[in-house]
Amino acid sequence: MYINVQKRFIERLAKEQRRIDGRAFDEFRKIKIETDVVPQAEGSAMVTIGETQVMVGVKMDVGEPFPDTPDEGVLMSGAELHPMASPRFESGPPGPESIELARVVDRGIREAHAIDMKKLCIEEGEKIWMVMVDTHVINHQGNLIDATGLGAMAALLSAKMPKYEDGVVVFGEKTNKGLPVNHKVVPVTIARIGGHLMIDPSLEEEDVMDARITISTKDNGNITAMQKGLSAGLSVEEIEKAMEIAVKKGKELRKLF
Repeated sequence: MYINVQKRFIERLAKEQRRIDGRAFDEFRKIKIETDVVPQAEGSAMVTIGETQVMVGVKMDVGEPFPDTPDEGVLMSGAELHPMASPRFESGPPGPESIELARVVDRGIREAHAIDMKKLCIEEGEKIWMVMVDTHVINHQGNLIDATGLGAMAALLSAKMPKYEDGVVVFGEKTNKGLPVNHKVVPVTIARIGGHLMIDPSLEEEDVMDARITISTKDNGNITAMQKGLSAGLSVEEIEKAMEIAVKKGKELRKLF
């Protein structure tokens, strides 16, 4: 009952070109990015969008390459949705929401070739650097994908390679060498509510949106990944408009790094 009343209210506002928190349809909530917040990690970032807050850490280790990419490093992403971040989250193994969160962010970075993986090869076919990006949600008030994407990029940009000598990683000792990052990739999530497209949906807006699309772009504005969410479809015109919004807002977001 509450959701139905809230849905009608938010949809009515949308028809009047308004949002529940007073923002324009193409306006993000206040964004804050802090880096190097976890000294033990090779790279880290805390991102706050409105009241949504996530912490992303980058850890590195040496391992074996995949057989089909013997001269390339490995990127792995994960996300933890802790019950303390929202009563909607439960303890236990990763659920569909956390898996989707990690995969959408990972895909944007991977498909953009944001990291030069060949430069992470130590010995072809034998040893490569593995880059692990882990997200911990501190507070969930909507749009975890964009917060996590910004956090992952900020953490990768701030990361320093650990010391490696005599075939052993010296954990706790960092070098001055950063990761070979080629592009700054950012996702922009767009919700459809009452037939209108709006970016950075709050938790209240996520509860009533009927469609969602996340579009990741890199420095030159090229789209690197798209992820459609929820059951309702989007028209060709809506997707084209969403792409234009993502390219424009992506350019603005990259100025935060």
